[in-house]
Amino acid sequence: MAAPTVSLAEKFQIPVVGLGTWQCDNEEELENSLNAALECGYRHIDTAFLYRNEHVVGRVIKQWISNGKLTREQLFVTTKLPSEALQPDLVESYLKKQLESLQLAYVDLYLIHFPIGMKPRKTPTEPLEPIPTDHVAVWKKFEEQVDQGRTRTIGISNFNIKQIERILKIARIKPASLQVENHVFLQQNDLVKYAQDNGIVVVGYSPLGSPGIAKFFQKLNIEPKKVPSILDNETVKRIGQKYGKSPAQIALKFLLQRGIVVIPKSVTETRLKQNIDLFDFLLDENDLVDLRALDVGEEARVCDFSFISSFKTHPEWPFTE
Repeated sequence: MAAPTVSLAEKFQIPVVGLGTWQCDNEEELENSLNAALECGYRHIDTAFLYRNEHVVGRVIKQWISNGKLTREQLFVTTKLPSEALQPDLVESYLKKQLESLQLAYVDLYLIHFPIGMKPRKTPTEPLEPIPTDHVAVWKKFEEQVDQGRTRTIGISNFNIKQIERILKIARIKPASLQVENHVFLQQNDLVKYAQDNGIVVVGYSPLGSPGIAKFFQKLNIEPKKVPSILDNETVKRIGQKYGKSPAQIALKFLLQRGIVVIPKSVTETRLKQNIDLFDFLLDENDLVDLRALDVGEEARVCDFSFISSFKTHPEWPFTE
């Protein structure tokens, strides 16, 4: 069964549960995961240039459409402009290249992945060098991509309130969505309220606290950030027992009841099914109070990008200490 949808940019619908694909760099594993997810009813897929897997997403989507299992209109596909292309003269060429990889004529949502631009690199091993970033000029180019039909909607990711305000002041087409890390330990209530008050749909990435983050850091030869486990939290487990649901389902349902779209990542069919099986129960007010109390703020941020040391001194660094 497909997930319900919410209105996006007053014209379109975004499914409230999607499949995240960050850290999915094994092509066979990702292909199997995508097929299983589509069989389970997922119709929202989130990828990015940075993930280096758009070609796999595109291959699977093409197979499903070619086989008559789905139409393009039944799918919602999000991808993102990387920091190395956060320059006005690169937006169009990158989106065209991404559409080619995805084998699509358009995406449903195109995001600025991170508010700090980087000097383009010839190879992934080159050092990351931040450069001055002009969000306004880039946003104008994003609006042109809507005009040209390459994306239906546009948005931002990892932006703070000040950065969103800057876009809203000049936008002819305002951001349809804000994608940020969000989970029971990092609830970002002020940011979420600001976005929702301005008609911007909030999408929460790492909604389960990214249990596999240690592997990501190990690949970079960086000491993994130690963060508490949502799935092992006693409050989350207790509430799960009350409803006969897994800790993951409770953590995801909490975000859904806050009006936040979720994009959990999994490559396991059982968990894929669980992560979208969220619509036969509601957390009561006492449960919501207990889950709200788990918020510890910035110290629980998993994806803080601080491993790129030069980012933290950039004027567009989006996170508070």
